[in-house]
Amino acid sequence: MAIVRPFKAIRPARDKANLVASRSYLTYSDETIKEKIDHNPYTFLHIIKPDYNTPKKTTGVAKFKLVKEKFQQFISDGILKKDAVESFYIYQKKNQLNTFTGIIGASSVEDYLNNKIKKHEQTLTKREKMFRNYLDITGFNAEPVLLAHEPNKEIKSILDKYTSTRSEYEFTTTNKSLHKLWIVDDVSDIKMITNAFEKIENIYIADGHHRCASSALFYKDKKSELSSYFMSYLVDENQLNILNFNRLVKHLNGLRASELLEKIKEKYTLTYKKESPYSPTLKYEISMYLEGKWYSLIANKQKYSSTAESLDPSILSKNILKPLLNILDERTDQNISFLEGTIPLSVIKAKVDSGEYAVGFILKPISITAIKKVADNNEIMPPKSTYIQPKLRSGLTIYPIE
Repeated sequence: MAIVRPFKAIRPARDKANLVASRSYLTYSDETIKEKIDHNPYTFLHIIKPDYNTPKKTTGVAKFKLVKEKFQQFISDGILKKDAVESFYIYQKKNQLNTFTGIIGASSVEDYLNNKIKKHEQTLTKREKMFRNYLDITGFNAEPVLLAHEPNKEIKSILDKYTSTRSEYEFTTTNKSLHKLWIVDDVSDIKMITNAFEKIENIYIADGHHRCASSALFYKDKKSELSSYFMSYLVDENQLNILNFNRLVKHLNGLRASELLEKIKEKYTLTYKKESPYSPTLKYEISMYLEGKWYSLIANKQKYSSTAESLDPSILSKNILKPLLNILDERTDQNISFLEGTIPLSVIKAKVDSGEYAVGFILKPISITAIKKVADNNEIMPPKSTYIQPKLRSGLTIYPIE
């Protein structure tokens, strides 16, 4: 039984939605951020990066206070407005390859604490506390957690009903993605949605483990009605586009390339591949780029004590990263980097060829079935095991927590 409720979103005026909506600032170059802030007075980046055009940069509490000030200014200027009635919001993102359609609502922190909202990824305590302080000072949450649920006929019927009508927002971004948003404020439709989610036993975090954890910390401190929920985007699990994260390591831990290859052969069947680049396709297979050559690595047969241990990221960590390359904690070690599966393998090749990194490892995407099994068994995968789409825009719906 999942508890999902409507809320009064703070959101852009209809004529400004396309100008306000922004990707995560981490995905923009400094030059792009500067251009957007300099030339678009409505972009949500003004709120996220309030000190961008000031000589003195701020951090921590001081920066969060500036974020709040800028947010309140956007409301005062009429760029953002709070809805008068509690609503659900149907959001659809469509690109050349995928269509994602789901419901933005408020999910229960208690469900997260009681493991009805299931996790599969370990979080960093430092980041949890930072996000908790951010929520406390700014008083809002602008990035919904991506949650996946099993297929549900009632939810699909609501989605079909609204997506056949004119949307509140409709705009296309420069990456050729079409964005639409519908408001669900009809009492009977709201009840149908809440009842449908109550019939769903478990929901799974697809993206946003730190946001969930920080919301839980915030709720434990505040115990208020608004803090007992967090904003989520709930989609049918079959819609998710699950990609891989590849690994780049800066050194060979004092080994020569030939020595590393010999040690890898103790745990893998290693084959030189003429194809360039080479992507793995077989079970327990990864590929490696080292000194201008691509290799297939198929892990030797062994017994695994858990589902998480049997996945490629865990096998790589156990067999190579930790014992051979001395990457003991992938969450904190500065000698390893992760590149999402959307980045071409030619980039990995170039980074190794340039000497910036010594070796690259290519992994396969993990299935939703495996992710759910890990979560159901209360297991944890290594960090950056999955790169899951859709990635949502900030600023289209904002959840107030004060």
